[in-house]
Amino acid sequence: MKSNIILIGMPACGKSTVGVVLAKTVNKGFLDTDLLIQQREGRRLQEIIDAEGNDYFRRVERSVLMDFKGSGQVVATGGSAVYFDDAMEHFRRDGVVVYLKVSPENILDRMSNIRTRGISMDKGQTIEELYLERAPLYEKYADITVDADGCTVEQVIEKIVYSSSFLI
Repeated sequence: MKSNIILIGMPACGKSTVGVVLAKTVNKGFLDTDLLIQQREGRRLQEIIDAEGNDYFRRVERSVLMDFKGSGQVVATGGSAVYFDDAMEHFRRDGVVVYLKVSPENILDRMSNIRTRGISMDKGQTIEELYLERAPLYEKYADITVDADGCTVEQVIEKIVYSSSFLI
């Protein structure tokens, strides 16, 4: 029986916000892998990317993902977690992977400053381009896809709880 709920999706799609409330709703713990990266490195995501580059950041991110050994958790992953096939398979062994699907337009509306948010993306790359690059990976790894456009946190949680009840 799978005991974890793993949230994947673009930056600003609501993984952390939904994750905290979802964990309380289903009586599970909550982990945010972006926070674990920041704790491990002792600095903010954007500082890591600016100082060390995307390759270094992704190596640290992969290490944090692979180190996860929890059960009974809701895990909010970083948006780039889907670049690591081994890490995603690691999560799928004991978890239901939920893709919070939000349009690029809504992602941009939710972001205050794309350049300071700590997003692992190429220089000059737009959110739309990043979305087109990552969306097939989110769909590949998702056990459940939840359309979160125009939904409240409570509505997204309701969709997740209903859909995941068949898998957990």
